[in-house]
Amino acid sequence: MSNTGKTYTEEFRRDAVELLRSSGRPISQVARELGVNVNSLRAWRNCILGQSAGESFGAVGDKGRAGASAEELMAEIKKLERENEYLRRQREILKKAASILGEDPQLGMR
Repeated sequence: MSNTGKTYTEEFRRDAVELLRSSGRPISQVARELGVNVNSLRAWRNCILGQSAGESFGAVGDKGRAGASAEELMAEIKKLERENEYLRRQREILKKAASILGEDPQLGMR
């Protein structure tokens, strides 16, 4: 069995991945529109996005942190850990207040 697959230029592959990234459409739809195999487009995407970490390509929901340095990410983690601890303390205070306010006031006056 011979390999009858098409060969695509690097430019075509990059354009296809950019179209996939910017369109928001499913990979199967973009592959069908371009006339390429879904697995080929997926492999191109993984290869190009892996090479371009920190460039214009990024995962959905990354909020622009693709190019952040390790120090920036560690600072963000520390900030979120402090915020998390603060919110835990606030939750405990509210739980105690709710239990105090939920008690029968007549029980304490006997």
